[in-house]
Amino acid sequence: MSAKDQPVRIAQITCGAEYSGIQNEITSAAETVGAKMFYPDVALKDVKRAYKDFGLPVKSPDLKLAIARAQAIVEGRIEADGIFIASCFRCAEAAIVRNELRRYIVENSKIPVVSYSFNERTGASTLLTRLEALSTIAKRRALMAREVQVGTTMGVDSGSSTTKCIIMQDNEIIGAGWRPTTDVLKSSDEVIALALEESGLKISDIEAVGTTGYGRFLVGKHIKADLIQEELTVNSKGAVYLANAQKGFATVIDIGGMDNKAISVNDGMPGSFTMGGICAGASGRFLEMTAKRLGIDITELGALSMESEGGENVPMNSYCIVFGTQSLVNALAAGYKPADVAAAACHSVAQQVYEQQLQEVDIKEPVIMVGGSSLIQGLVRAMGRMLKTEVVVPPHSQYIGAVGGALISSGFVDKKVKEA
Repeated sequence: MSAKDQPVRIAQITCGAEYSGIQNEITSAAETVGAKMFYPDVALKDVKRAYKDFGLPVKSPDLKLAIARAQAIVEGRIEADGIFIASCFRCAEAAIVRNELRRYIVENSKIPVVSYSFNERTGASTLLTRLEALSTIAKRRALMAREVQVGTTMGVDSGSSTTKCIIMQDNEIIGAGWRPTTDVLKSSDEVIALALEESGLKISDIEAVGTTGYGRFLVGKHIKADLIQEELTVNSKGAVYLANAQKGFATVIDIGGMDNKAISVNDGMPGSFTMGGICAGASGRFLEMTAKRLGIDITELGALSMESEGGENVPMNSYCIVFGTQSLVNALAAGYKPADVAAAACHSVAQQVYEQQLQEVDIKEPVIMVGGSSLIQGLVRAMGRMLKTEVVVPPHSQYIGAVGGALISSGFVDKKVKEA
């Protein structure tokens, strides 16, 4: 087997995966993306030294072992292409260790790492995107390092709520298309047609295509894409490209219609990332329901929320979208102004994202918000207040996945030129 065909080696640093019954799910997800999970092999003396060096008064033997495995990788005694750190969400001690290990690895190595809190119902499908991202970074570092788009390329982002298309030519965006996602293939065909019309090009002029999002495989096969890639790496690359932040550290936040992503980026490469959320109440879907309840379009919610000072005093619970909707009804019935309710919904979503996900990555400036929710000014304001920093919303932020797809796929233009 050539080095090119070798599976990506992902070091597993977990506590409780075997006891909770999800080990087979982890292994299955890794195999699906062409990766191989392995436990770093350490000796008892390594465990004792790591425990002493790390300085955390950990009681669990499994967590002491996890610390030793992380130290062995960081010190170069064990090689890994990526690291998967996970523990049971019920264990507070494990949560502290998981967070500290993630920070330790990110600060002392260039190895990509993902941190995850699992339960006994966690399945391979839930883990798939996370492990695919780790595998992608390891396999395609040359493509991911790309800072300039070349040729004429197209990116299609088939998301849960909307489908977007971007056409780029010689490092400039020349065409864009956006539609709500209904039928996946029909929506993709529509946005491609819109982007081609704006660019003045024909589909035959496109030299390379990249797809991402939930429908990336179906759309990618449909349009014969050169690149089919998960949204974590594509979105982070598109974000730092548009924000002109490809050098140094950055933090990317994408609050989507079904899930949220928080990504720590270093020199244009994702370092650590997390995705998900407890409930749709902490996603863009809750903001859509808020707008509907207020009798306005979602595009009007941002301007309305900015008429309020912030809405922090309006009682709002968005952990669950059902109880969040009940909070909306109660707030309006109590006489709160629509602007205050809109701002409260934005504040609530920002707060839940902060509590659920931003604890899992190191927040470093610039903080870049992308995706359709980044156009809701009240949400951006709430996130900035939560993080005590000015949040950057780059141009074309709502097209972030499509931009990343067009940018990264331009590496295939280089390849085709060489082959010709």
